[in-house]
Amino acid sequence: MHMLTHKFLALPHRPARSRRSERGQSLVEFSLFVVFLSVLLAGVVDLGRVYFTYLALKDAAGEGAYFGTAYPACTDDTVRSNPAYQGCQDPNNIEYRVINSNPQGGMVNWSSATVTTTLPSTIEPGQLLTVSVSADYQLITPLVGAIVGKQSLQLGARSVAVIIRVPDCSQPTGCQ
Repeated sequence: MHMLTHKFLALPHRPARSRRSERGQSLVEFSLFVVFLSVLLAGVVDLGRVYFTYLALKDAAGEGAYFGTAYPACTDDTVRSNPAYQGCQDPNNIEYRVINSNPQGGMVNWSSATVTTTLPSTIEPGQLLTVSVSADYQLITPLVGAIVGKQSLQLGARSVAVIIRVPDCSQPTGCQ
C-alpha cells in the first residue's frame, strides 16, 4: 500500500517536467498573434482611409456640380481664357468650390487634385454638366500596397447635374 501511495503521489510530478519544456510558448504565440493582428488592423485602417477619401472626392464633385447648375460658365478655364469674366474669380468658380470642399485635417489631402468640368458646346438650361475629380492617394501600409501592387492609388469621382440657368458672369459686379 505504501508503494501504491508513492506511485499515486508521483503522478502529479510528471506533467511538471513537460511544462518546463513548454515555458515561454504562450509568450511566443501571443507575440506572433499581436504582430498578425497589428498588420491586419493597419490594413483595415488604410482601407478605411481610402473609402473616406473616395467619399470626400464624391462629395466635392457633387459640390462642384451643384454650383455649376446655377453658374455653368464659371470655371477656371473661363477665367483664364477670358479675363472679362470677373464674376467667376475665386471663390465663385467650380474648381475653387471642389478643391475647397476638402475636409480639414490630416485624413484627406488632395492638394494635387485634378478637377475637370465638361460642358456642352453651347450652354443652355436643361443640358448636362459633368464635374470629375481625381487625386493621388498614398497608402500607409506596405501590406495593402503589396496586394494592390503599388503604394499610390489614383482615386476619382464624378458627378453629373442638369444646368438650370445660364447667368451673365462677364459683369464686374458678379453673375446676374
